[in-house]
Amino acid sequence: MIAPTVGHYCFVRDDGQPLDFQPGQFIQVHFEYADGTPAKRSYSLATIHDHALGPGEAVEIAVSFVPGGAATALFEALAPGHPLQASGPYGRFCLQPGDHNQRYLLIATGTGVTPYRSMLPLLAQAIAGRNIEVVLLQGARNDEELLYGEDFRAFADAHPAFRYVPCYSRGIPDGAHPDARHGYVQQHLPEFAPDPARDIAYLCGNPNMVDACFEALKEAGLPGAQIRREKYVSSK
Repeated sequence: MIAPTVGHYCFVRDDGQPLDFQPGQFIQVHFEYADGTPAKRSYSLATIHDHALGPGEAVEIAVSFVPGGAATALFEALAPGHPLQASGPYGRFCLQPGDHNQRYLLIATGTGVTPYRSMLPLLAQAIAGRNIEVVLLQGARNDEELLYGEDFRAFADAHPAFRYVPCYSRGIPDGAHPDARHGYVQQHLPEFAPDPARDIAYLCGNPNMVDACFEALKEAGLPGAQIRREKYVSSK
C-alpha cells in the first residue's frame, strides 16, 4: 500500500516475454463480476524503465481501492504469484519524439500521477538532450496520499531543471519542501505562467481538475495541440 486506499502492484508476463510500451500508456485488466458478466479496468503503467535498453520486464500499476468495488475485491484477494488477464498497452498520453517545446507542465491528482513516474527516464533524456525544463504539479489531500512523492523529489534533487510542486488541499505538512503549496493544483498553475511559445501541458486525473486546468491553459493561449489530457473516471 503506497497510500491508505492505493496499492502498488508489480507483475511479469507469464510467457516470459517483456512488455514493450511507451511511458504514459495503460493496460486493461479483464475479470468478471459475481454474476459472470465480463468487466475490465484501465490502469496506467507506473514502471520506471530506460527504454533505450529495450523493453522492460516489470508491469507496475497503482490501484485505487473503492469500497464495494468489484476490481477492488479482485486486487485485495491477490496473493503473490496469482495470475491476472490483461491486454494492451493502449493510449497516446505519451511524450512525443517531435516535440520542440522548452518546458513541460505536468499536472496530476491521485493516481493520475502514475504515467509521469514512467516518463522519468525520458524526461531525463530530454533535459540532457534538449535542455528543457519540467514542472510537475501533483495534487493530494495530505502527505499520506502523495503517491510516489519520494521518487519525484529524488528526481528533482538529481535534475535541477525538474521542479516538483506538491499541492496539499488540507494544509502543508510540517517539514515540507519549500516548493510545497497549500490548495489545489489549478489554483497554483498561474504561478508558472503558462506560455504558448514554450510550453506543452499534460493533464491527468480527476475530471474536474482536468477541465479546470484545460480552461486555464486555453485562456493563457495554449492551443489544443499543446494540451494533452487523460481523465480518470471511477467505474461504478
